[in-house]
Amino acid sequence: MKITITDDFDPEKIIHSGQCFRASMHNETTYQFITGKQILHLTRLNNTTWQGNCTKAQWQKIWEPYFDLSFNYKNIRKQIPANDIFLQKAATYGKGLRILRQDPFEMIITFIISQRKSIPAIKSAVNSLCIKAGTPFKKGNTTYYTFPSPDALKKLSLEDLTACSLGYRAKYIYHTVRMITSRKIDLSALYDLSDEQLHDILCTLPGVGHKVAHCISLFAFHRLNSAPVDVWINRVIEKHYEGQNPFPAYPYAGIMQQYMFYYAQTKKMRP
Repeated sequence: MKITITDDFDPEKIIHSGQCFRASMHNETTYQFITGKQILHLTRLNNTTWQGNCTKAQWQKIWEPYFDLSFNYKNIRKQIPANDIFLQKAATYGKGLRILRQDPFEMIITFIISQRKSIPAIKSAVNSLCIKAGTPFKKGNTTYYTFPSPDALKKLSLEDLTACSLGYRAKYIYHTVRMITSRKIDLSALYDLSDEQLHDILCTLPGVGHKVAHCISLFAFHRLNSAPVDVWINRVIEKHYEGQNPFPAYPYAGIMQQYMFYYAQTKKMRP
C-alpha cells in the first residue's frame, strides 16, 4: 500500500540511531523493520510517500504505533531554544528520527547485550540469539525469526548464551530471564509506574545500570523524559554544555538526547 507521512520520518536515521538492532537497509531506498512476527519493507517514493508491504489494517494497528506516528516531532523541534546552538544543529541534522515503541523484553535483553559493544556487534549477537531461540516463520521465500520469548530464552544454558557472542553479558541475561519468568519482575505492571519507579525496578535486573535503564525506559516504555548518557553524550556535555547535564531543562529530553547522540556518533565527535 502507499503510505503518506508528513511529519519527520527517516528510516535510515532511525536504523542508525542505536535504538533498534533488528532493522536493516535493503538498499538506498528500502528499509526493513521487524516486530513480533511482522516484517515491514518500506520503499521511499518521495519525501512524504512510501510503499509498504502491509495492509491498511496492519499499518494502522501495528506500524503507526511502532513508529510513534501519533506524536508530532516537527513541533518538538520547534520547541528547542534558539540559544541552544548545538541542539539546534543536532536536531536539524537528525530530522526524521523518532522514538520507536518496542517490546519491553526485547529491549531489556538487547540493551544488556549493548554494553561495551559496537552497533554491528550488537546486531550480530542479537541475530544469533534469535536464530538460537526464536520461532522461525516465513514471509514469501524468506525465513525470519522472532525475538525469543522469556520462556524460550530460559531453555538456553549459560553455555548456549555464551555461544551467541554475549561474553560476560551471558550471565546477566541468564539471571534476568529467570527473574522475569518467575515474575519477580512483572513486565506488564511496569507501564503503570512513575518514571523514577520504573527506573529503579529496571536497575534491579542483573547487568542493568542507570544508562541501560534509561534506554529501556525510553525505547520500550516511551518515557520521553528519559535521556541515556553514554560516552557520546558525555562528550557533548563536556564540550558544549560546560559539563552540566542539560536534559533536566528539556521537555521530551529523550528525543533531544537522540538528536545529540545521532549527531555526535555520526560525526565521530572527539573530546
